[in-house]
Amino acid sequence: MYTQQQPRPYYGGPSSISSATLLGQVLGITAVGFLITALAAYVFAGVSYTFGLVALIAGFILLFAINATRANPVLSLLLFYSFTFLEGIGIAPTIAYYVGVSGPSVVVEAAATTGVGMLVLALGAYAFSFDFRRLQGIAFGALLGLVIVGIISMFTHFVHPSVYSWATLAVFTLLVLVDFSRIRAGGDGLTSVQLATSIYLDAINIFLALLRIFGGRSRD
Repeated sequence: MYTQQQPRPYYGGPSSISSATLLGQVLGITAVGFLITALAAYVFAGVSYTFGLVALIAGFILLFAINATRANPVLSLLLFYSFTFLEGIGIAPTIAYYVGVSGPSVVVEAAATTGVGMLVLALGAYAFSFDFRRLQGIAFGALLGLVIVGIISMFTHFVHPSVYSWATLAVFTLLVLVDFSRIRAGGDGLTSVQLATSIYLDAINIFLALLRIFGGRSRD
């Protein structure tokens, strides 16, 4: 599971553009990021879990760099795309495993469901008058709990993997609603790259959760 590094808002650039323009920028940046991730995962399909872990750690470091360079949009964007490339390498062994066990259809199904789900959630965040940002405290508290449970479960295995996957899906579904509500509100002072990073991480975690759920189902 990959967590979100949420920066402190800063005031300036993003607040001067419309919500629709900001949404277009975020979705465009995110779409390119997913293409880079997919390409990296395909090219590095044969890497070991150790190599993938190193890539994930390097990507985690880049998250801090993205936030630190938010005043430089070009550099921040390049760092984001580098991050998505490393994430593709990092998740490549997991994808390769499920392709080997369940066939490539399970990956396609998980990816398609993620895409449709993100679209539905985005429409929901814009269609309903409720401001899901009100739930961000609950969402990030649940995320913290998910991380803690995941770390403990690595050593004790007290949570069944399928239960943890469903919990991951629930938490990041709520985070998607929060993040799209931020965009609808004008970004809360965050740059389009920072918002794209959050949306990207939401989608990646939802994809991996669905991959484990669908992969586990196919083995039953």
